[in-house]
Amino acid sequence: MNPVLERIAGFSDTEQFLDFFGVEYDPGVVHVNRLHIMRRFGQYLSRTPIPDDMDETTAMETCKGHLIQALNDFVKSTAAQEKVFKVFQEQDGNKNISLDSMKTSLSASRKKAG
Repeated sequence: MNPVLERIAGFSDTEQFLDFFGVEYDPGVVHVNRLHIMRRFGQYLSRTPIPDDMDETTAMETCKGHLIQALNDFVKSTAAQEKVFKVFQEQDGNKNISLDSMKTSLSASRKKAG
């Protein structure tokens, strides 16, 4: 594992990452979106992995860039719009319910009531 990744592997909160990489942030944004920011940071890292042999300066710059990008995603948008987690990916507002399933449900409800 790259030495930079080894150092951050033990971090336990978003602020540690932001402070380590020297990223300025609004505590209010981090408080509301910390899990989303870290999940997005992980997604960016998985798209552009940090090789074991990457020099420390490049690894730091790459990680910092990904973290800034992840943070900015939630400064400019919301967790629901960014859809980082599955629960938001499934909430697109378009629920298709067939007419037949509604009739069946209504019929079953009437039988129970009647």
